[in-house]
Amino acid sequence: MASYEIYLGVDFGDARTGLALSDPMGFLASGAGCIHSKNLRVTAEETAAFAKEKGVARIVIGNPINMNGTAGPRSERVKVFADMVAELSGIPVEMIDERLTTVSAHRFLSDSGVSGKKRKSSVDELSATLILQDYLDRKKK
Repeated sequence: MASYEIYLGVDFGDARTGLALSDPMGFLASGAGCIHSKNLRVTAEETAAFAKEKGVARIVIGNPINMNGTAGPRSERVKVFADMVAELSGIPVEMIDERLTTVSAHRFLSDSGVSGKKRKSSVDELSATLILQDYLDRKKK
């Protein structure tokens, strides 16, 4: 019998944090909304609560590594967030390289004709979806 697990993808941001969920088979990621908070602790608490409510088996958080492969201040802040989410949720957390994910999301929305204000509200959720889909695709290989 196949095992089913739902994964949560997270694109952490200073004001908006995008969320995405996988299907139970672990094939497809889809947007699951956005947390609007500038408070690191509040964002971590809401992310952990969402993950527990959805029965998530693993949380995948995008790590904004510098283009030269080093971890800068932004990456360090995401690591603090990831540790908080892991502690609050009790769910395993994995960080994956998310270089250019937000750029790709902006380009996709622009190419799709989504205008400025609407794009701003969609980009974080789409970035989380891209992060999670990348993780799911790598997991299959």
